[in-house]
Amino acid sequence: MIACYPARLIRPLSYNGKQLYSSRSDLTMSTPFQIGLVQMRMTPDPAQNLETAIDGVKKSAAAGANVVCLPELFRTQYFCQRQDPALFDLAESIPGPTSDRLGAAARACGMVIIGSIFERRAAGLYHNTAVLLDADGSIVGLYRKMHIPDDPLYFEKYYFAPGDQGFPAFNTRFGKIGMLVCWDQWYPEAARLSALAGAELIVYPTAIGWHPREKAECGKAQHEAWELMQRSHAIANGIYVAAVNRTGHEGPRGGGLEFWGGSFVCDPAGVIQARASHDLEDVIVCPCDPARIENTRRHWPFLRDRRIDAYGELTRRCIRGSNMTSGNL
Repeated sequence: MIACYPARLIRPLSYNGKQLYSSRSDLTMSTPFQIGLVQMRMTPDPAQNLETAIDGVKKSAAAGANVVCLPELFRTQYFCQRQDPALFDLAESIPGPTSDRLGAAARACGMVIIGSIFERRAAGLYHNTAVLLDADGSIVGLYRKMHIPDDPLYFEKYYFAPGDQGFPAFNTRFGKIGMLVCWDQWYPEAARLSALAGAELIVYPTAIGWHPREKAECGKAQHEAWELMQRSHAIANGIYVAAVNRTGHEGPRGGGLEFWGGSFVCDPAGVIQARASHDLEDVIVCPCDPARIENTRRHWPFLRDRRIDAYGELTRRCIRGSNMTSGNL
């Protein structure tokens, strides 16, 4: 287990030598909390994976975490490597068995839990869903993954319908949290909308790894791009970002996927505060101080300077021509 502690103090919020806030209760943001990430190696047995997850939740709580996030689709090995209609039997309703177990753990530990579930919403309608459970065990909200990949060994479009709830943020006992899932990591629009909804922390349950035959040539660059992209979301929005991945090889020898672990937390300046290993199961616990969001945004006022009057073209699939007056081409 890896624990991370503050590396530096926040500059006092003051004007002309006068402190603006006499206590943290004067701020509109949450009080400090600790985020825990449970990086797991999945087995073929869903029941065993659930027990491993619950054990990681308990370890996070023992280390002082108030909020804990589990990897994407943590109950199973990553089944989207192939298209098989029988695998829809892995899906479950929400509320359902997994959310009930996570709710009981949240209540017992007095902590917020983010879990990732293969959701059966209705007959023939399935989602890749993050569920947020408050410290009393109740379901605060769901986020259904919006960006669905379809790449070699990531055949998610076969299994999941895209979400239809936008990019919300949810109030919990320990802070306001936005949930995005894996492929969403590559889309700055998603992080921006979650931040605008008030998220102090965005969590990304994730299942990402290398094609073993590409690792030697492309592996370092692929991992660095993944991490850098999410750090950029923290910087652009002045919030905390946490990504929790699985680790280990899944699939046939010489093929399949090697999940690269590397779960991490970064602060509103994009600085890595804690990082797990590439190849081991880890629990990392790291402090998040929402007052740093206020402080960072005052010095980097990116939200203030947005030209919201000029971004209408973002809703178009493609823009052609230099004057952008030729209609929806």
